[in-house]
Parts: sequence; C-alpha cells; structure tokens
Amino acid sequence: MTDTAIETEVFDLVVVGGGPAGYAAALYAGAAGLRAALVERDRLGGTCLHRGCIPAKELLETAAVWRTVASAAEFGVNVEPPDLDFGVSQTRKQRIVDGLEAGVRGLLKRRKVAVFEGTGRLEPDRTVVVEANGPDGGDTDTLRADHVLLAAGSVPITLPGFDRDPTLVMTSDEVLALDEVPGRVAVIGGGAIGCEFASMLSDLGAEVTVLEYAPQIVPGVDADISKALGRAFSKRGITVRTGCRVTGHTPTDGGGTTVNYTDAKSADEAPDAQIEVDAVVVSVGRRPFADHLGLDGTEVAVDDRGFVVADELCRTSMPGVYAVGDLINTPQLAHVGFAEAIVAVKDILGEDPAPVDYRNVPWAIYCHPEVAFAGLSEAAATDAGFDVVTSKHRYTGNSRAMIVNDTEGLVKVVAERNADGTAGRILGVHMMGPWVTEQLGQGYLAVNWEATVSEVAELIQPHPTLSELFGETMLSLTGRGLHG
Repeated sequence: MTDTAIETEVFDLVVVGGGPAGYAAALYAGAAGLRAALVERDRLGGTCLHRGCIPAKELLETAAVWRTVASAAEFGVNVEPPDLDFGVSQTRKQRIVDGLEAGVRGLLKRRKVAVFEGTGRLEPDRTVVVEANGPDGGDTDTLRADHVLLAAGSVPITLPGFDRDPTLVMTSDEVLALDEVPGRVAVIGGGAIGCEFASMLSDLGAEVTVLEYAPQIVPGVDADISKALGRAFSKRGITVRTGCRVTGHTPTDGGGTTVNYTDAKSADEAPDAQIEVDAVVVSVGRRPFADHLGLDGTEVAVDDRGFVVADELCRTSMPGVYAVGDLINTPQLAHVGFAEAIVAVKDILGEDPAPVDYRNVPWAIYCHPEVAFAGLSEAAATDAGFDVVTSKHRYTGNSRAMIVNDTEGLVKVVAERNADGTAGRILGVHMMGPWVTEQLGQGYLAVNWEATVSEVAELIQPHPTLSELFGETMLSLTGRGLHG
C-alpha cells in the first residue's frame, strides 16, 4: 500500500458517512453557509438508497403493478395473464437508484460540499483521516474541523447458524439483488422490513412463512392493526408464526433448507417445528457500523450494543463531535436521520434546536396492505398512565377504497379521555390500508401538535378520498359521526 500524505484541509464541519443522515447534515450545513466536507467509503446515499428504502419500495411497486394487472378483469379490462420478467424489474430499480444518487451528488456540489471518497477515521483532535478507496489503498487525506458528525450507518444483523449466502440464506442486501423469485421462502423477523419482503415475495409468486419472535408482527403498531395485518396476510396465503424462535437450519440435497423453530418461551429441549423452504430471509434488524471509525482511540463513548452514545442534541462525549442516524440508538428510519442531522447542525450554529421527539415519529411500512402510524398505541398509552378513549373505522365503507378496489384496512385513533368523559388530546394515529403511508401526514401533525379531537374533527376532508376515513374516525370520537 502506498500512503501519500497531503496538506491538511480545514472545514467548519466534516461528516463521516454519506447516507441520508450524513448527506442531509452536509446539505443543511452548506445551506447555512458552513464549509462542509463529506466522507463516504461506498456510494452516496448509503444503505437507504442502495440496499434499503428505495430499491425495496421499487420492487414493492412492481408487486403492486402485478396485483393491478392480475385483477384488471374486475374493472372490465381484459388482459393476458401477467408474466414477470424480474430482470427488467431489477434494471428499472437500478435506474431509479442511480438517478437519485446522481441527484444527491449534484445537490452536494451546488451547496459547495467537498466530497471525499474513502474510509474516514476519527482522531482524538477532531481530525478525520481519509484513506482513499482502492484495492491497495491510496492517498491519505487529512481533514481538520471545528466539528465532526459521525453518520456511518448500519449493517444487517445475522443469526448464529445462518451464514449469509447469495441465494439460500439472505439479508436485505441479497434479496434486493435476486435474479429470480424463490418458490418457498421463510422470512425470519416480522418487523417492518420482514413484512415488506414477505408481501413483495408473496405477490411475485413465492410461498411465504413469517417467523417472528415477538407476540405480534410489526412491534410498536397498535395491536388491532397488527392483528388486521396478520389476517390480511393469511388471506393472501402468507403464513405468520408469532412468538417463535428459530433454532437453526439444515440444507437439503435439493438445494433448499429445513428451518427449525420452537416457541419463544420454551426451554431449549422443547421439540422443534420444521419448515422446508428454498430460501431464508433473515430480517431481524440492523447493528451500527462503527467498525472503521477508530473510536477506541477517542473520547467517543460506545455502549455494549455498539451504538455511539449521544445526548438529545446528538452530541457525543467528545467535545465537538456529533453522531446521528443508525449509529445511535434511535429509530432506524431515514427521515429520523434527516431530523437528527438538522438538530445537530442547528446546535453547531448555536440556534438552540428542539430535540427530536422519538415517541411520535412517523412510521411507514410498505407491505400490502400498507401500515403507518405515529404516536402511542392503545396499550402503550395505557401503560404510560393515560385514561384513553379510542375509535376505529374500516375502509370497507369508504367510497374511494371501493373505487380503487382496495378495501382491506382500518384507521384507529387513540385519544386522552377528558374529565367529563369526552375525547381530548390525540395520542396516537394507527392505520392499515390503501396508501396509508401517504395519508399519515395529518395524523402525524395532529399527534405532534397535541391537537384535540374536537379541533381536528372540524377540519374539512375532501370527498371522495381515502383520507376522509381519518376525519370520520375523529368525528365519531366527538359522539357525532356521520357514517358510523
């Protein structure tokens, strides 16, 4: 390896990591007039753009088009039975990803952010040493900054005994690069990512079983929504097993494998159940990727799970150093990373920002039916000491849902009960159904602005829309609903 040291460059802010949290910080800093640098060891856009949010949603949209064509006869549109060319789907996915990456690069250039391609390592004096990419190493850039922001992201968690394989035991990385859809799939993990993959693979022809350790799929969403999603999955032929623990797998001569699982609370000697599949998707979460940052030689504290320790303004234990996104123990969502980046840069600018309210961030799961929520579930609100009142309405009677032929789902609102028994402050909005990821906005605003049911019920909902079901649910909480 050849190391060629060059003169130290000085910046107001050096960001290590070019995923959503990192590039958002660099763009926001550039917009505020700071001289910013961004270090990225792989590709701009990070996991979200290349191996997560964007490619997954593109393939889920492919599945949605498949469903639309398959049911076209119900609208009087007669077409040949659909046939999937997954290679074309993958090409389209990559074209979208590449275009968005080019867009990020262009934005950084316009904000005059200096981009360094290489692996960044933090030194004790807020210097970032960047080793350029290349098989044999390369030049070393030394960047000095008043402030450093760490945004190195995360990588998939694997399970003991489930070694990664391009086609047999896959994480999200491998699923999104598949050339063809496996016939039978076990998805280990029924969280947001697991449910999205289960939905997509099922739509495209796979026989899917979801194995989830927790008592419900999509932990965090209201139990009524989780149960409804389970029923919807069952109608589509997706088998869901909750409260179970995988214990291993045994590859078979035919190229597939037998997955063993047992009750999550049972002793190790309990007998295993088995399922034979052609592929396994391990979707049990992600761990922070701080491996290459060199934090051992700095004041930056890391907890026993590998997360960088940061306060409510994303400040680490090392003065002048911040950490955001999947690197810290907060919801692993791109939009949370965006918000944390803004908080951190505002703090650098001395603007006294409000911390991110992690209890009320919006969650969006793009399986079919979609799931979206913000704020407390009924159980979480009760556990927090609130006396609550709830209401829920289903899409079966919604005119727009009927028109688009997608009536599976419901809206549930959780509100605080006033002393007189009426519904007061809105604590949570939980939704499942057609395009609820696009409908959640008004629910998120209501929860975060601490709006009351009576205030929101006065707002006019356009008709016919899917979103008017949210308004109907609010009206019902006033005791004077129109349609239910």
